[in-house]
Amino acid sequence: MKTNSVFTLLLFVLFLFSCDNNKSTSSFELDPVAEKEIDALIKKMSVEEKVGQTCQITLDAILQKDAENVLIEPHQIDLKKLEEAIDIYKVGSILNVSNHTFTLENWNLIIKTIQEKATNSGLKIPIIYGVDAIHGATYIQNSTLFPQEIGLAASWDTAMAREMGRVTAYETRASGVPWNFSPVLDLGRVPIWSRFFETLGEDTYLAKTLGTKIVQGYQGEGNVDKDHVAACLKHYVGYGFPRTGRDRTPALIPERTMKEYHLPPFENAIKSGALTVMVNSGEVNGIPGHANKHLLTDVLKEDWGFAGFSVSDWEDFINLYKVAQTDSTLKDAIATAINAGVDMSMVPNNPEYKNYCKLFLELINDRRVKTERLDDAVRRILRVKHKLNLFNTPYTNKNDYPDFGSESHAKKAYAAATESITLLKNKEQLLPLSTSSRIMVIGPTANSLNCLNGAWTHTWQGVDPQYNNTKNPTIYQAVKNNAQSCDHFEGSTMKMVNGDEADFYSSDLATAVKNASNYDVAVVCLGELPSTERPGDIYALDMAKEQQEIIKKLSKTGIKIVLALVEGRPKIISAIEPLADAVVQCYLPGDQGGQAFADILFGKTNPSGKLPYTYPRHSGVIMHYDHKQSELINANTWKNDFFNPQYNFGFGLSYTSFEYSNINIEKNDYLLSEKEITISVDIKNTGKRAGKEVVQLYARDHFASISPPLRKLVRYNKVELETGETKTVSFKVTFDELGFYNYDNLWINEPGKHSFYIENLQATFNLK
Repeated sequence: MKTNSVFTLLLFVLFLFSCDNNKSTSSFELDPVAEKEIDALIKKMSVEEKVGQTCQITLDAILQKDAENVLIEPHQIDLKKLEEAIDIYKVGSILNVSNHTFTLENWNLIIKTIQEKATNSGLKIPIIYGVDAIHGATYIQNSTLFPQEIGLAASWDTAMAREMGRVTAYETRASGVPWNFSPVLDLGRVPIWSRFFETLGEDTYLAKTLGTKIVQGYQGEGNVDKDHVAACLKHYVGYGFPRTGRDRTPALIPERTMKEYHLPPFENAIKSGALTVMVNSGEVNGIPGHANKHLLTDVLKEDWGFAGFSVSDWEDFINLYKVAQTDSTLKDAIATAINAGVDMSMVPNNPEYKNYCKLFLELINDRRVKTERLDDAVRRILRVKHKLNLFNTPYTNKNDYPDFGSESHAKKAYAAATESITLLKNKEQLLPLSTSSRIMVIGPTANSLNCLNGAWTHTWQGVDPQYNNTKNPTIYQAVKNNAQSCDHFEGSTMKMVNGDEADFYSSDLATAVKNASNYDVAVVCLGELPSTERPGDIYALDMAKEQQEIIKKLSKTGIKIVLALVEGRPKIISAIEPLADAVVQCYLPGDQGGQAFADILFGKTNPSGKLPYTYPRHSGVIMHYDHKQSELINANTWKNDFFNPQYNFGFGLSYTSFEYSNINIEKNDYLLSEKEITISVDIKNTGKRAGKEVVQLYARDHFASISPPLRKLVRYNKVELETGETKTVSFKVTFDELGFYNYDNLWINEPGKHSFYIENLQATFNLK
């Protein structure tokens, strides 16, 4: 008996050991006390209360409306609608801002009213309120607005990304909102896509590193305190790669490509503690994001151990039935999405949300959705509410946030704008200009804060100027404030006509051309009106002919031309770029963009931005920096010169010059067992002023069983050097990072020739 007892004990220990090793590690630390409280709360909850926690409605659903169902201004909560949503339907989440931005005082009142109702009803579960604060607290008046993500990516500065996240979180939490639908981690590989500007560019490593820092800025360390918010990663996964380029249309992404390019930014952010994820509104390989159990459950929750919750995008349960048409009834669609692993439905309207709750209850009663799956979703939602400390502090007070809209925050946004703006051309060192220059500022984006900020700014599409922070100058105003002589002309205008941007010639273009001899330089500001999602769909990447005409006509006068691009995606400029003496890519630099541009124009600031995407020369040839050998071959010349973008990924000029030398690795042959390799390079500022430079390290596997790209970004570091100063920059790279997904979609390393590249330097080694 004693022997059998020992044997049984040994088996039990081995069983425990096996279970522990097979269990996924949680993506963030779970609080045992909070987990017990959550379990106890779930046991008390009725099925109706559980279903309600999965339901998210828009603010409009509880606002007062007139007899014609139009929102009453100023917006006020309809207490009867609020009571119905919370007391009868047990709604657990609210989002959105309605038609336009609110004051901080109004936000505090709205959130307090909602939370007081929720925490004094039933089981006293607080609401989790979410909003799109994607480049600063975009829906609060007089907040601090940063560059959009594509501009932030051009800074190549992880500390800047984290600081943007921190300031945004602080100002968003000042309103009482604890949950931010950001960052976007979709790759920017389809420039015609309307949400390209919301991405961190085309490269996986750049998006992964910057995105994770934004999340850390949003959430802080550990539990999310009163100065931080929960991040929400968008849009899991493949949403940003539509085959047609139109928003919410199908993507075709092989599993190997999905694993190597599209999943890593999300995985890295999840494993850094991101609390929530928003699901892809489109479809990948015919499977809608909200029906993809493999990605939502197998990969996200099981493989990565994601402990937070996933939320749908706008009406996407309904869209499984109406748009994707993978379910023949709305009831079927709800079952599909919940069983696939979506935890919360952004229904969001009234009365649709009521129908959702009723149908979900029927699904539970019919056992088409198991109680265990519902409990899992509710547990995840309550866990995030605990992480946000909403049970103890369901709302905040603006008076506890003295730095809201402060000068110190404005300086952070200004720094982000200056470090993102990218100098792409500077013929004969035209820039910087002297403040004594006679300057003409012309073009449809020259005198518009809306164009500097883009969509998701005060309103959804960002085109209404009445809510702008007018203390911040436009490009024209900032240039005028710094120059002794400066005049403004429109040149052309942009208007929304039938939902699309329409460009028109301006009557003052002829006057500008006639008087060009009175000026030393023309700063021509071109670009596009703000837009996003489906309203931002366009037919071509070409810059509007009316805008191009400004450059063409002015160039005939002999005046020096600075082309300033204020755009959310790279518009084709190949016909006019040769006519410009300087080209400056501003992206969408935010409220501080006008001043940042002017300071770069006049040399107060040395530009240091680098392109986070490959700028195409032709609308029909969209290639990326990590192209393959086969893509280089030009059938007209039989040379390897077909990759010929307007500007390459990672490109950007400075007012000083840098010299790279002495790239070094320790030896020529390495074993995989050595784990990592160190690469160093010397960089010297050989110019006449201090400047910042992004040292970019690329890797190449020369031969592989899966056709390899010619370059892949593996490290970068932004450094600042004084005139004549030399620094040695070192990088450590693990050999595992130099691998790829093989035929079986497994990550492997193969022996063979590898190279590292920094600028025009190369170091080659053999991996054995």
